[in-house]
Amino acid sequence: MLQACARQSAVQRELNVHGSVIHRLWNYYQRDKNDNRRRGSGRRRITTTADDRYLFQCARRRRTLTALQLESQLSAVARRPNSFKL
Repeated sequence: MLQACARQSAVQRELNVHGSVIHRLWNYYQRDKNDNRRRGSGRRRITTTADDRYLFQCARRRRTLTALQLESQLSAVARRPNSFKL
């Protein structure tokens, strides 16, 4: 839309997103000629993929567990302290 000379405010209204989103994506596109997000940007992961799978399985088996109970169960299995927050 922006390549077709549409205004950022018109694109914002059409897609129903905040103007900063359109502005940031347009800047990414102009800089990289690509609309994909850069890999590795964002917050670092604390749990591994295996930890995530284990938590998902536990939560599905016992739906009444709270987040704190899941956290303590994971730390007992993984033999690590509860240094992360779910």
